[in-house]
Amino acid sequence: MLLHMSDGFATRAIHAGQEADPTTGSVIVPIHATSTYAQDGVGGMRSGYEYSRTGNPTRTALERCLAELENGRHARAYASGMAASDAVLRSLLRPGDHLVIPDDAYGGTFRLIDKVLTGWGISYTPAPVSDVDAVRAAIQDNTKVVWLETPTNPLLNLGDIAALAQVSADAGVKLVVDNTFASPYLQQPLELGATAVVHSTTKYLGGHSDVVGGAAITSDDALAEQLAFLQNGAGAVPGPFDAFLTLRGLKTLSVRMERHSANAERVVAALSGHPKVAKVLYPGLPDHPGHEVAAKQMKHFGGMVSFIHADGEQAALDVCSRTRLFTLAESLGGVESLIEHPGRMTHASTAGSMLQVPADLVRLSVGIEEADDLVEDLLTALG
Repeated sequence: MLLHMSDGFATRAIHAGQEADPTTGSVIVPIHATSTYAQDGVGGMRSGYEYSRTGNPTRTALERCLAELENGRHARAYASGMAASDAVLRSLLRPGDHLVIPDDAYGGTFRLIDKVLTGWGISYTPAPVSDVDAVRAAIQDNTKVVWLETPTNPLLNLGDIAALAQVSADAGVKLVVDNTFASPYLQQPLELGATAVVHSTTKYLGGHSDVVGGAAITSDDALAEQLAFLQNGAGAVPGPFDAFLTLRGLKTLSVRMERHSANAERVVAALSGHPKVAKVLYPGLPDHPGHEVAAKQMKHFGGMVSFIHADGEQAALDVCSRTRLFTLAESLGGVESLIEHPGRMTHASTAGSMLQVPADLVRLSVGIEEADDLVEDLLTALG
């Protein structure tokens, strides 16, 4: 199907890279469950594919769609969000290099950098993403990457992508944005100057908590070539069924993100001012320090909400165990609502470091259930 440049996000999510199958007319991209492909003579690839670690038609369809949605030229799909992050970092960094990371980065990202890449001779400096001058000051002569989350996980701080892209460009370094929390429906970092975008497609892009995956999207041809090399050379690629499930999830991304965002606003309204809630962290609140930045670069404010329990760590743990509809589980971005205690779950790897999260923090991934039911569940759990 020939798409027009004027086609909207939802149209592209449903059609980009997903032409009807030429053999059967199937309107859904098939699951090409094959490991290898017949050749017309030695090295004569009749279909352009030779081995499914290197390339698979279902994965190609997913990558084409992801590139369209992030307004990039290239997308590479991986077996997990961490595999995508690792591929980007290994493509851009060499021993002796330095990078800047958020001072409240996702625990898995921190673990990868602090426990894995430092053993490869990489150094890093944490900096608050909301402070452009602090990020600028953290850049060193050997810095090659500024790694940005916005909103951050789990404190929901905001980084001004355009401003940080300019800071990075001035210093001759690459800006990489983890866009998992926002999704390309709410925010498109490449349009604001980022070199690359990474996603855990497990989250909002897949959207149904039934597949693990990751992706990196860029318009930098050299980086895209290196990412493709690592797909094949290191092999952390999604299988065709994983690609199929993620592609299926993308078709409803726009309508889901609208509902996630609307429900989150209802939850925030119920939590704000509650006697058991000391502070609500949500960029949609006018008093959030990153509200103006979020309003400038995001379509809506998203489905992620965090709050500080007024009665401390044990009370936060108790709330997590008392909800009925909010399932106590790690991850986020699915149609179902989740609740977790970051300090003991997703961010346990940051304990004792500069990135340690507050012990009384609770993180919510607000799903697409009826908002009234979600509010009642939380208020009952709070007591």
